[in-house]
Parts: sequence; C-alpha cells; structure tokens
Amino acid sequence: MPFTRGEYPTPLLRSCAVLVLALGLSACAVPGPGEAPDGIYDPNEGANRQAHAFNKRLDSALSGGDGPGVLSKVPAPVSAGIDNMSDTIRLPRTVVNQLLQARLGRAARNTLRFGVNATVGVVGLFDVASHLGMPEDKSDFGETLYVWGLPEGAYMELPVLGPATERDAVGMAVDVFTNPLYYVLSWPEITAALGVRVADKALTRAEYGDSVDALLYGSADSYAQLRTIYLQNRRFELGDETSGGEDYIDPEALDTEGF
Repeated sequence: MPFTRGEYPTPLLRSCAVLVLALGLSACAVPGPGEAPDGIYDPNEGANRQAHAFNKRLDSALSGGDGPGVLSKVPAPVSAGIDNMSDTIRLPRTVVNQLLQARLGRAARNTLRFGVNATVGVVGLFDVASHLGMPEDKSDFGETLYVWGLPEGAYMELPVLGPATERDAVGMAVDVFTNPLYYVLSWPEITAALGVRVADKALTRAEYGDSVDALLYGSADSYAQLRTIYLQNRRFELGDETSGGEDYIDPEALDTEGF
C-alpha cells in the first residue's frame, strides 16, 4: 500500500541522518601517504570488478546487443524535449545544493531558469531559459561535500548506478531526498517525473552508443578504462587539482585499442 505524505519522516531528519553517514564514510576513506601514487585509490578492486561485470551484462541486455537499437530512431525533437524536461525536474535539487555551497548567484540563476522553463517552456519541454542567457548548470550533493572539504575516498563501481567515489556514492544517497519537487508532487506526478529521468538516461546511452560500446566491449580492460575516465572527468568537473583534476582526459579522445 503506498504511503501518504504524512507517513514519511520529515525531509530534514532524513537528510541529517544521511549527512551523518556521509561525514563518517568520507572521514574513514582517506588514502594514506603512498597508497595512491597514480591518483587512483581502489582498495576494493575485486568487488568493484564483479559489479562492473554485472553492469556490463545488464547494459548488454538492455541495449539489445549489437546495432543502434530502437532508441536511436527516436526523433531529435522528442529526444531534446525529454532531455529538457529531465533537466527541469533536476533543477530544484541543483538549487538546494548550490545554496549549501554558498553559491548564491548560481542558485538564483537556476531558480529563475526553473521558473522560466517550467512555465514558458511548457513544464520543461522547451529550454527557453538558455536562449535568455541562463544555460544548463548542474550540481549534486557529491559536489557539495567536495566544497565542504570532504575527501573523495576510494573508487567504487555500484551495481546499476555505475562508477563513483565514496564521497559521490554518499552524495547520490542524499540527493534522493534533496529535490523539493518530490515533496509537493502527487504520486502519479512523481512516477511520471521518474519515468522522464529514466527515459533521458536511456536516450543518452543510445546517443553515445558507439563510444560506450567501444569502451565497454572494445577495450582489453574496460574496468580500468572506465575508472580512469570517471575519475579524471569528475575531478575536472569539481576543479579538484589536488587529485589530478588538472590532467583531464577527454573520454572521446581516448584510444581504447590495447588498453
């Protein structure tokens, strides 16, 4: 039986509980001197590789094997509309995180972006805000923890969710509760919003199908390749130069042959 809104714990209590977990995990996961000389701290590589193998099997099953698949035939305007709606749904969470990061200007701009796209943009179907000088700007609780000074911890590969660090994994858990939109929508509306997010992920996988296939199925060690790409890209996004963020690797420029 579905819960009513009143049966949920308060968002503040849940967020605080997960935040305590975040602080504990991040504090315990700092690599010691010399443990990560190449910038990769992966003490649980065996378990991570098992999760990676599972994710590859899942990806193969869902992507339908060889060939572009039916999702690649979705008309570009439809795909763009779903991407715009997904971004609009995510924007309130972005605003919350930017407020926690004390980035008030970005939070105000994204609040305005949400208002424009949710109304003039027809519930986010059209990205009107970008044409008005308010481009897409993402943030998450993993970035918030980085701004607060918490270390990234060990590399992880999570079943279904894919690559992360311990800091980002905790951020993912907190972000489940930090989108104010989900506290004001009805269950049918929440279900529809989640459906849009899933559809956007699937369409993105189809759009970059060739690159993903080359990485997962065309490299000698797809686990190591994915780990390198994720860590370099995430550190670059955060501006983390202490962990090698300045050595950003463009995923599309990588040669996977013989890796």
